[in-house]
Amino acid sequence: MSTFLSGFALSFSLILAIGSQNAFVLKQGIKRHHVFVVCAVCALSDALLISFGVAGFGAIVTQFPVIETLARYGGAAFLAVYAFLSFKSAFSASHAMTAAGDSQQSVLKTVAICLAFTWLNPHVYLDTVVLLGSISTQYHPDQGLFAAGAVCASFVFFFSLGYGARVLAPVFQRPQAWKVLEFVVGLMMTTIAVTLVVGA
Repeated sequence: MSTFLSGFALSFSLILAIGSQNAFVLKQGIKRHHVFVVCAVCALSDALLISFGVAGFGAIVTQFPVIETLARYGGAAFLAVYAFLSFKSAFSASHAMTAAGDSQQSVLKTVAICLAFTWLNPHVYLDTVVLLGSISTQYHPDQGLFAAGAVCASFVFFFSLGYGARVLAPVFQRPQAWKVLEFVVGLMMTTIAVTLVVGA
């Protein structure tokens, strides 16, 4: 049980910091737009990456740094585009997004954006595949329990964030609140994109 809790605590602490992926989940949760699908995609992606790490794929990522490099620059480009769209939405005179009933974005497009936030983030490989994968070796022969705890943490976090965000829905019934959120998200995406490139 202690091994399971160790995996849970470490994984939860790694994904707790507000990043681009978490900001997207929060935004979708407030809009109540494909919340279950978004949370499931994030959690399942983490589960897959954690499983890869525990299975020893962290060594592959370490041996072939080109994987991290591609994710770094691809992620920076994606975040830059998303930041531009967020700023455009924030300063748009016709901004009229509501907390519920936003059906302009299809589930496929939402999933594609969610996958990009997850798989084009170089930190996700370092946190899940390399870090969790390497630490799991300390719990031999119970790496499976460690991985199970880490995976459970992802599911608990993302579904809590996605569905807990609707508590903020009354605030975001005002267009001005959405403008502020879009601006903050745009600022966050720009900062992360710059950090990715500068830190290369």
